[in-house]
Amino acid sequence: MDHDAMDLTEARYELVISVDARRSGEYDDVDKQRMRERIYRVLEAAFTHAKVARDAVHMEDRGDGVLLSVVGRIAVTRLLGLWMVEVHENLRDENRGLRVPLGLRVGMHVGPVRHDGRGISGRAVDLACRLADSPLARRLLDAERADLVLVTSQSLYEDVVSSGGKFIEPAHYSSARLELKEGEVTAWFHLPGRPAPEIPTAAPAAPDADRADDVDDVRGADAVEDVRGAGRVEDALGVDGEDRADGPGAHYTVHGDMSQHSDNVYQQPVHIGRITGDAGRRKG
Repeated sequence: MDHDAMDLTEARYELVISVDARRSGEYDDVDKQRMRERIYRVLEAAFTHAKVARDAVHMEDRGDGVLLSVVGRIAVTRLLGLWMVEVHENLRDENRGLRVPLGLRVGMHVGPVRHDGRGISGRAVDLACRLADSPLARRLLDAERADLVLVTSQSLYEDVVSSGGKFIEPAHYSSARLELKEGEVTAWFHLPGRPAPEIPTAAPAAPDADRADDVDDVRGADAVEDVRGAGRVEDALGVDGEDRADGPGAHYTVHGDMSQHSDNVYQQPVHIGRITGDAGRRKG
């Protein structure tokens, strides 16, 4: 078996990062180009300041965001800590003076990733994308009037975040249950520079601007949300870090196929790669 064939069959454990822009469908053609330039400036400057070599990072354009994977030789704590701090600070700098601030949703998960000539694939990629694209991440970003929300998988929280580290504060994360196509998962939500967020309660069924104009969202009756409680990390966890079945922890269930997507054309289960096109225009 040649080297290329081995690369296609062997998966490497990497950190997968999915970055999506808030309400990208509201940007017109000119402003969308500027939005994309800002996203890349924010991310690439953060890699430079965090001293993450560019040859350690795989990057794919997704039109309204970026999909990345970072090789295992780079400590995950550096990405969760210093890199996220730099992303947040760079984003704040970019947003100064903007009438419509750029908002980013970042999903992270570590798992097996396969590379080919068109990009990356695997369940780890799917999960990172769904975490960033979840309705709860969208709602939290708006409810807290924040510029940035980080969503990590349960395993990433348990293996890395919970132990803390430089710029990593596990007590500033809140957990919630999400029901994905593959089943229920626990996700951890963090707003850089802020205490652990309150998990927002369910909103009325009427679609908001994000759902109406940016079609990378779950639609119709499948988007019903069931909130079983709200709380912070301290309420959601017992002393051993496990979910307490009888505790007042945050449990938020989203019903629907979160792989559904129109602009990025991923229906079964997630499309990864370069896309083109715009949707809608920015509103007043």
